[in-house]
Amino acid sequence: MAKRKSRRNFCTHQAQIEALIAENAALRRENAQLKQEIRELKARLQELETRLNQNSRNSSKPPSSDMVRPAPKSLKEPSGRKSGGQPGHPGHTLKPANNPDHIERYPVHCCGGCHRSLAGQQPDGWVKRQVFDIPPQRIEVTEHQAEIKTCKDCGHETMGEFPPDVQQAVQYGNRLKSHSAYLSNYQFIPYERQEEYFQDIYGHGVSQGTLVSINQACYENLEEAEAAIKEGIIRAPVSHHDETGVYVAKERQWLQGAGTSQLTAYFVHPKRGKEAMDAMGILPKKSPDSRVIHDHLGSYYQYENCQHGLCNAHHLRELRFVEEEYGQSWALTMRKLLAEIKEHVAACKDTGNDHLSRQEIRRFEQAYVRILRQGLKVNAVSNASKASSKKRGRKKQSKRKNLLDRLDKDRNDVLAFMYDLRVPFDNNQAERDLRMIKAKQKISGCFRSPKGAEVFCRIRGYISTARKNGVSIFQALRWAFAGNPLIPAAAGFA
Repeated sequence: MAKRKSRRNFCTHQAQIEALIAENAALRRENAQLKQEIRELKARLQELETRLNQNSRNSSKPPSSDMVRPAPKSLKEPSGRKSGGQPGHPGHTLKPANNPDHIERYPVHCCGGCHRSLAGQQPDGWVKRQVFDIPPQRIEVTEHQAEIKTCKDCGHETMGEFPPDVQQAVQYGNRLKSHSAYLSNYQFIPYERQEEYFQDIYGHGVSQGTLVSINQACYENLEEAEAAIKEGIIRAPVSHHDETGVYVAKERQWLQGAGTSQLTAYFVHPKRGKEAMDAMGILPKKSPDSRVIHDHLGSYYQYENCQHGLCNAHHLRELRFVEEEYGQSWALTMRKLLAEIKEHVAACKDTGNDHLSRQEIRRFEQAYVRILRQGLKVNAVSNASKASSKKRGRKKQSKRKNLLDRLDKDRNDVLAFMYDLRVPFDNNQAERDLRMIKAKQKISGCFRSPKGAEVFCRIRGYISTARKNGVSIFQALRWAFAGNPLIPAAAGFA
């Protein structure tokens, strides 16, 4: 009896042990699953916090996307000088004209002391004050009359020749057309407000349909100029390229920008990448010894017919983010190194040299590689974390690891400004060229049609090119309407 009871107790204990072992195994599996979920949630939380903390100061996001405007913090190191004009700066102030257009005299009729009449007495001198103002504006109408004469010998009737730009019985002149194109494509004034402007200032209303036709005529006259501008960018040893989103007929499209310090061209396309760049027709024609500066969009690297250079202003912002958000010291060291190289290159240019010495380049290269190794070590992905992920395909990396890989893989493009002193440190030229396109949409709204976007891009590229070369925009537009637009050559204007 006792043995049976003992055996029964043993079996019960054995079952309890097996149940505990099974429960323990289940808890272990559940614990491992929860740990994995916690890791994924932490990664997701970090990713969301990273997105939230990104702004225009520490990433490539535009200032308009900032939810909370960050306190201004320049990437430039403080110079120690006070703000405002520096000692020796000539300054600018309103100076009196030597030959005023009008003179108003205010005579003295009687003495201010004894009240004796001074009407016939010559003045001892004058106190002069000048007022600069705009004269009253009005539209002038010039009537052109061509004579008609009949020959008394043969009876043939002959009419005098009108000027080339006088084609219709009633029309607007090139000054008014240039004024309208200037307001529309440089000041971004919508057609409705332009109509009000001409009525209020000149007392003459110009219909919106006429304003559209004026832009269309300017666009047609600039076909040859735009082709020359693009050809100049193709031949340029260094050109800047960037893209930005625009809305055309309420649909998002992409505006491609290409330019140099003297030339600007724009192009709108429904796609963002290589298809749009091919359609613009500049990058496919670049030569092997030319260099294209851009922001590391993958589509640019599909053009192997030219060399590349990366915008280091983007890198400085991303490095600042890694430094502030993750506290990684290598990012600060890399920022300081890039700033040091930039300063060294500028000093080299100031002395008239066109290259750095081999020793200088070698020293900077070694420092660059040393910082990269430090960053890669800090951001190394452990084998355990790789094995824990069950997802197939390419594993998603952190933004800081992507930045490190770019700085490593494309180091020659990052440091292109050090190897070739013609190459700028950043791509600010392209960003400045695109900035006005965003201003246009903020003021006037989206383009109503693809044709309207095309018209604006051609005229705006011509205006930007004229401005870069120090030519009056209004004068350049007058030449365009006269059928003789300013035609730029590869290195400037012909």
